[in-house]
Amino acid sequence: MDALDLARWQFGITTVYHFLFVPLTIGLGVFVAAMQTAWYRTGKPEYLRLTKFFGKLFLINFALGVVTGIVQEFQFGMNWSEYSKFVGDVFGVPLALEALLAFFLESTFLGLWIFGWDRLPKRIHLLTIWAAAIGSNISAYFILAANAWMKHPVGYVVENGRAQMTDIWAVLTNSTALAQVPHVVAGAFIVAGVFVLAVSSYHLLRGKDVEVFRKSLRGALVVTAAAGVLVVATGDLSAKLLHTQQPMKLAAAEGLRHDEQGAPFSPIPGVEIPKLLSILATNDPNATIQGTEDLQRRFAQQFGPGDYRPNLPVVYWSFRVMFGLGLATTALSVVGLWLTRRRRTSPDKSRRIPRKNRERRPPPTWFARLCLLALPLPPIAMIAGWLLSEIGRQPWTVQGELLTAASVSPGVTHTEIAISLSVFTVLYGVMAIVETVLLVRYIKAGPPPETPTPTPAERPEPAMSY
Repeated sequence: MDALDLARWQFGITTVYHFLFVPLTIGLGVFVAAMQTAWYRTGKPEYLRLTKFFGKLFLINFALGVVTGIVQEFQFGMNWSEYSKFVGDVFGVPLALEALLAFFLESTFLGLWIFGWDRLPKRIHLLTIWAAAIGSNISAYFILAANAWMKHPVGYVVENGRAQMTDIWAVLTNSTALAQVPHVVAGAFIVAGVFVLAVSSYHLLRGKDVEVFRKSLRGALVVTAAAGVLVVATGDLSAKLLHTQQPMKLAAAEGLRHDEQGAPFSPIPGVEIPKLLSILATNDPNATIQGTEDLQRRFAQQFGPGDYRPNLPVVYWSFRVMFGLGLATTALSVVGLWLTRRRRTSPDKSRRIPRKNRERRPPPTWFARLCLLALPLPPIAMIAGWLLSEIGRQPWTVQGELLTAASVSPGVTHTEIAISLSVFTVLYGVMAIVETVLLVRYIKAGPPPETPTPTPAERPEPAMSY
């Protein structure tokens, strides 16, 4: 491997690892805020126990996500200085907004939430976790808007070999970003939803805190099913944008080699649904979809000699892994909603039960085990989606403007990148072990015992020191 190959491997490894934490943080923060809202409105202690239990898991994941995310910033200067030089004037604004408006909001209010138990009024304390959760989603918006610009650059001009921003609003409302943000965020809610499903199922199988975890399991089923529907809708919109903005990625994902009118869609090799790809890409069953070989010839004429095709097998199978696992987890949640529906009749079926008195059916043991087995599926689907998105854009870092081969730092050596790649891989491996041990330990421990919250009159006065 040369320096470019090693730099790409390092960025890919560190980004995939970081991406394991981001979706769970985005989704789990909202779950915790919703659980605390339920406790605030109902006063039921089981919601408070769930809030503190999943809040602890959220904080562990958040801390590891921050640590791994810092390395991403360093890599732009270490291995990708030419890329940073070209995009810096455009990327500077959304990344600065992400840090100032989103990350500071998230981290500040998360600190208030951690240390504000029994110190802040309940309503104010509830607002702090919602502010932190909203901050996570705003942060995702700015980062994904910057990433979308690489796929569909808008609102800029190139002067002296650098992209100069001319319209920040065009960058933030890029059509690619408007489709990508809800797609990724909805995927993050599926990741968090299945995580809550698996943890809840684990305790239900053990017979511990059954009534507590039935509530979290039901909430996770609702969120996962709704997020699955949104993923499908935004995925359809993304496919239509690929047809006009990144036709090579669309052709590679389908394995379409030559232009074809009324192109079929192949969910698995050997099975084709006639004209479905044309419908998905254009809403026209007779539309022509461009193929990789014909696009390669056109791009060589437009941009000069070179291979403008991505790694076709990786893109092809990444799409199918993402699509298949995403569909499987959504189907799992829909089945779970049916299995845990409310009983309409009494056990002896002699009379109907009024709706307000109906109890939900407990999840069957086989379904709880299935939820445990499904835990890794959404993260794998998210990673496959990221590989499809980023590798499908190759050989460009900025579509139509900057090649990946021209983005690497000119002075960096093969040995230097090999050393940093080894160090980061080992370091991230250690952090993976730490995260796994902490999560498993606190998941096994379960939620804290039910204890009454002291009233202001019962709280001890803080000790004074001079």
